[in-house]
Amino acid sequence: MMPTFRAPARFRRALFVSLALLLGPAVPCLTAQRGIPVSPNIGQLGAPDAAEAADILERFRALGMDGDYYLEFELRVMPRRGAESLHTGRLWGGRSPGGDLSRVVIGTGAGQERLLVRAGADGEVWRSGDATGAERVADTALFEPLLGTDLTAFDLLRPFVHWADSRFEGIFRARGRPAYRYLLRPSPEFAAAHPETAAVRIYLDTAYNALVQTEELDASGTPLKTMAVQELKKIGDRWTVKTIDLRNERTGDRTRFQVRAAALGIELSPAVFAPERLGLDLAPPSGLVEIAP
Repeated sequence: MMPTFRAPARFRRALFVSLALLLGPAVPCLTAQRGIPVSPNIGQLGAPDAAEAADILERFRALGMDGDYYLEFELRVMPRRGAESLHTGRLWGGRSPGGDLSRVVIGTGAGQERLLVRAGADGEVWRSGDATGAERVADTALFEPLLGTDLTAFDLLRPFVHWADSRFEGIFRARGRPAYRYLLRPSPEFAAAHPETAAVRIYLDTAYNALVQTEELDASGTPLKTMAVQELKKIGDRWTVKTIDLRNERTGDRTRFQVRAAALGIELSPAVFAPERLGLDLAPPSGLVEIAP
C-alpha cells in the first residue's frame, strides 16, 4: 500500500494541473530485455542517468512513513460478468526496522480474513480467522485470492519492490503524469516457485517518488494484473491514498480499494502488529476522519 506522506508545495500544485503539461514527444523505444517488450518512453529531457536512476529506486525502497496510521476501507469487487460484491475492511499501518507493517481485517463475522504483513526484502505474511493466534502464510500461497477478490498476499507484501534485478526503462506516462519506470525481476528461487510471474513493472511519480502503478507480467511481457492509484486525499497536512484499482488483465475483473475514514500521524502500540494477537479485536484509534465518496 502506498504510505502517507507530507506533500511538498510543488506536488500539491502539480496534482491538479492539466494533463497537457506532460513531457514532450516520444523517442525510439528501448531495447527489450530477456523477452519483455518495452514501449516507447516520453521526452527524456532531464531524465536521470543510470546512477541517478538507481539512487531514485533506493530512496523509494527506503521511504518511511510519517507516523503510524489507521484506515477504514471498502473492497468493491467488480467482475466483468456477474454481480458486484462489497467487503468492508480496516488497516493499521506502521513501521519497524525490518520494513513496513500492516494489520488488515477484511469482512465481518465468521467470514473475516485477518492478515499481518511485514513488507521488505525478507517480508512475511501471517493469517488468522479467530482468536487462537496466527500462522505464517507459505510462499506457495502468496497468489491465492483473498475473500473472492483479486487481492492477494503478494499484492500486500510487495516483495518485488526489493528484487535486486532491476532495470530503469525511462520516463513514461502513468495515470496521466510522468513517472520513472523500472522493470524488476525475481530471484531464480522465486521464479522457480512462481513461473507465472516473470517480472513486475513499477512507476514512481517524478514529483514525489511514490508508487503510482504496478504491472505484473508473464514471460512474454503480457500484463497479468495492474494496480493503479486513482485518487489521493489530504487530511490536515498529510496525504494518503483514497482509491486504488486492481485489474485482472486476463479476466477483466476489477477490485477497487477505497478509503472511507482515516487517522494519520498517530502512534500505535507494537502489540498491534504482534502475530499472536492477530485474532483479537481492536477498537479504532481516536482522531478518525470520515472521507466522503
